[in-house]
Amino acid sequence: MNYKKTPETWSKNVILADGDYIDRVAFDLIVNFERMLERRIPQADLARWIDCVALDGGMRPKEEQETTQVILLHSKPKLENFAPADYKDLDGKAFKDSLGEFCISCVPVEEMTTMEDLFSESLQHISQQQEVKCLIVVGDERYYDRIRHILQKPEIKDKSLEATVFTMQPMAGGRFNQEILGFSLMSAMGIKSAELTEVRGEW
Repeated sequence: MNYKKTPETWSKNVILADGDYIDRVAFDLIVNFERMLERRIPQADLARWIDCVALDGGMRPKEEQETTQVILLHSKPKLENFAPADYKDLDGKAFKDSLGEFCISCVPVEEMTTMEDLFSESLQHISQQQEVKCLIVVGDERYYDRIRHILQKPEIKDKSLEATVFTMQPMAGGRFNQEILGFSLMSAMGIKSAELTEVRGEW
């Protein structure tokens, strides 16, 4: 792998996300919910979003706090619909809360490859690491079949890896957990379920 900061040892928990994809989904949600709720929707709070996908992926507060590595792959210099946004500022930063410490690494897509190839290679590499027990995967549905194929490989199925794949709609299953990405983004944007219930009641 060509990570700028490939760790000598991996954490038990890893979040791998396609930054271009989550930014595009966030934009679509902002546009749709501003029209639906008739109010301004703020940019998604990145730390809040990371927390939400960690919880949806099965992580829970523990007495002995753990470190989670967050790897954001990207082809642009910054996120347009999250705050903070600049990948250069985010790279190497960390934050800590009740779930432990989250350490962020931002990996750009180089000219000789594509996001799909970089994401697939990254997932293949990370999922094979013996230290990694909880893997949260947020990749574009356009290459979901590659994600499913990697996580179905015998050498990965045979290790004790709890993998959760986030998509915007249920996808053809595999031997891993699935969660809907939109819920964590809505929470990071401050969209309350009560607001949606109220809007539905008016229809």
